Amino acid sequence: MKEILFVTSNSHKVTEANMIGQLFGVSFSQVNLMYPEIRSDSVREVAQEGAKYAFEKLQRPIIVEDSGLYIESLNGFPGAYSGLVFKKIGFEGILKLMDGLDDRKAQFVSAVGYCDRDIIEVFEGVVDGHITLEPRGKSGFAYDPVFEPSGSKKTFAEDHKHKIEVSHRRKSIELLCHYLKSR
Repeated sequence: MKEILFVTSNSHKVTEANMIGQLFGVSFSQVNLMYPEIRSDSVREVAQEGAKYAFEKLQRPIIVEDSGLYIESLNGFPGAYSGLVFKKIGFEGILKLMDGLDDRKAQFVSAVGYCDRDIIEVFEGVVDGHITLEPRGKSGFAYDPVFEPSGSKKTFAEDHKHKIEVSHRRKSIELLCHYLKSR
């Protein structure tokens, strides 16, 4: 089994990655390493720069994952700043910003930056959907109660099992695992 270090303070991300990785013979081990998070509207750039930094420090194959909620009518806001925005105004603040807007299209985007001594690659997973008019559901976290993926009638917070099956992070981790398996 190939072991990859996952630089994150969020053990839930590592658990999710290992559920996917076991299907590909890839194992992820959590490492708590603070790294400078660049200012960028792109989760791709944030993950790539984080992976470079972490590899320089650890000198072992690593991943860094960054994700964001991109809302079309808010010009992609909060995007790569989703975590900070959630801490400041929560999904309630997002709903207020969208009050009266008909266009509620949104995307969750996950970028996994992978780095080893030979290469740096970024793998992106995207889930299209829309922002609901009000929060629904109790499971999940952050924006899950207000994000309804395309093709579903339930938010991620109402149907956590469906979220695990189609999540943006799942898609990016699967792309990484396919890549690692092909090397």
